[in-house]
Amino acid sequence: MTVHLVKLCVGAESVSDLAAWVEKRSGDNERVGRGRVHEHVTRMHPRREAALLDGGSIYWVIKGVILVRQRLLGFERRDGADGIRRCAISIDPALIPTKPQSRRAFQGWRYLRSEDAPPDVKKGSRKNPPPELAIELAELGLL
Repeated sequence: MTVHLVKLCVGAESVSDLAAWVEKRSGDNERVGRGRVHEHVTRMHPRREAALLDGGSIYWVIKGVILVRQRLLGFERRDGADGIRRCAISIDPALIPTKPQSRRAFQGWRYLRSEDAPPDVKKGSRKNPPPELAIELAELGLL
């Protein structure tokens, strides 16, 4: 059964901030021969790796709202320069907009069941507010 990850997008003020970061990181990875993938390095390795790789995504929370997701491609154990073992999460660089869903702050990442995941926004859909408006609505407690 597929599960997903939810992660705070720390430091990003908008989906465009995340897009710029993804473009830079995936370009860097391509130049060093890892392919055009976005990687996010975290301390913990997910225990539910098989379920995550069965069609799972990482849903990014930007300023308290899930606004976008990326498909998960793989996990790799890596030792940092400080000797601490970490997990590099390989992610498809394509950003897929989702219906805005408010989330409280948390540390690390959380698992998200498929039935609880916000649906994707169809291209050109006018049913959902633009990401910047969704963040403002969430800050006002209206989303």
